[in-house]
Parts: sequence; C-alpha cells; structure tokens
Amino acid sequence: MPSPSDRVESVCVYCGSSNDADPAFLSSAYAIGAEIAKAGLTFVYGGGGVGLMGASARGAHDAGGRVLGIIPDFLQGREQPFDDVETIVVTSMHERKMMMFDRSDAFVVLPGGIGTLEEVVELLSWQRLGLHACPVVFYNPRGFWDPLFELLHHTIREKLSPPEFANSWRSVDTVEALIPAVLAMGADLAGARTNPDVADLT
Repeated sequence: MPSPSDRVESVCVYCGSSNDADPAFLSSAYAIGAEIAKAGLTFVYGGGGVGLMGASARGAHDAGGRVLGIIPDFLQGREQPFDDVETIVVTSMHERKMMMFDRSDAFVVLPGGIGTLEEVVELLSWQRLGLHACPVVFYNPRGFWDPLFELLHHTIREKLSPPEFANSWRSVDTVEALIPAVLAMGADLAGARTNPDVADLT
C-alpha cells in the first residue's frame, strides 16, 4: 500500500469506461489527463482505451506524460487496452485495484458508473480505517457526485461516521482546479502527519 509521502508523484484516475458518456465528460477527461502529465505526475489508470478511461489516458500520453495502465485479462476485449502506453495485464479485479492503489500517491475521481463508485467507496473506507493518507479529489462537473456526497454526509449526521470523515475528500468543478486541489490536499495531509496539533484529516 502507498506509504505516507510529502510529495505527490503519481495520480490514479478512476472514471467510467462507457463511450456513450456525455461528450463534455469525455473532453474534460482528456484535458485532465493532459493536466496530470503537464504537472510531471505519472498517470495510473485501469488500462482501457474506451470511455473517460481511454480519453484521459490519451490526454496524458499526448501531453508527453508517463502512463501506466493495469487491466485484468478478462476485460481486454471489452475495455480495449490503449496499446501506446505501458499496460500490465493481471488476473483479477482485486489484483488490478490493489496494484493501482500501490502505484499511486493520490487519487482523482471523474464521472463514472458502478465500477467507479465501488472503487471510490473502497478508497474512502480504507482511508477511514487508516490504511492510507493520500489525497482523494473528485472532479464534479454539473454536480455529478453531489448525490454521493449527500449520502456520505448523511452517514455523519446519523452518527455512523465521525465528523472528520467529511475531510476525507475534496471536490472541484473545473479541470483547471483539479491538480492544485490534489497538491494542496497532499500538502495538508503531510502537515497533519508531521504536526500533531493539526487536526487528523483521515
């Protein structure tokens, strides 16, 4: 699992793999991939060449960034690996998710379906359990993730999650704000680790 670091060097992107997604989401995904590459960060993703997944990887690749894809063998036909980048083929979804997690210092969540939702809920759960202290930032165009945020805050209001759980993620609604938010959250988390007087962000 990722070890605490004061510096973000790689970003894992979780997002949808449907080509039927809103074209605006697809173009934003491409732009986000490019922004990650321009920031000098390694782009880690699920290895597919379709949907927002493929668009974001192409954006990073076209901008000259290092891209690492990780895909299960049984999904190669459905998600069509992006052959122009380094891709590791694994045997299961569990192995894919664990390797993506291990290779990343921060996590970005773009619009997606049930697979993306599964990934981010697990990520927030692991953060809540103290298994990582990495930035988690949502790209939230048109309030796409607002229903999830409302559910998470509902668990806090019902005292099923502690109030500090609300600090486990950040949200932005523009492409330009995403990388600054990732780096700022990373700096805040690093400060919390080195200064015991700073509130625990995990």
